[in-house]
Amino acid sequence: MNVFLIFMSAILVNNFVLQRFLGICPFLGVSKKIDTAVGMSLAVIFVMVLASVITWLLNGLLVIMGLGFLKTIVFILVIASLVQFVEIFLKKVSPGLYEALGIFLPLITTNCAILGLALLNIQNNYGLLETIFNALGAGFGFGLALILFAGIREQMEFADIPKPFKGLAGTLITAGILSMAFVGFSGMIKL
Repeated sequence: MNVFLIFMSAILVNNFVLQRFLGICPFLGVSKKIDTAVGMSLAVIFVMVLASVITWLLNGLLVIMGLGFLKTIVFILVIASLVQFVEIFLKKVSPGLYEALGIFLPLITTNCAILGLALLNIQNNYGLLETIFNALGAGFGFGLALILFAGIREQMEFADIPKPFKGLAGTLITAGILSMAFVGFSGMIKL
């Protein structure tokens, strides 16, 4: 039951974009169209789970070796290397999937939500199973926020919006309102 609560909490209550404000750059940059938002969401889910498992294992190794103070640097290197490896692997094994995700993979390298997730898993003393479910929930939460926001932004293109609220101003105000809507989930799940 605990892993289910961790999963649901990561999606709704502790949403990385709308509550923790991590991953804002891809959230604002890739949310103009729903199809690009879906592609980015899938790539983020995949990398979040893989990076969380690898960093969890590496953290155990760093602690055993007495090098726990290096975890942030090691995690950054692992995430950047992992994204490059995934990009090379997809290019050779599945060119179609590489074409679909290819433009999103480099963006994930600079996504602070990936590093934030790895550090939070360690900070919360999650075991491996809890780490996996937290990563899945965080990825799905990121995707949910991104796809909802992309749908709203597509509708905003056809709406009669006052001139001062067009462009970035309207986008930021809309993101703030969406974030406030997710605050309503905060009392729903208690860990």
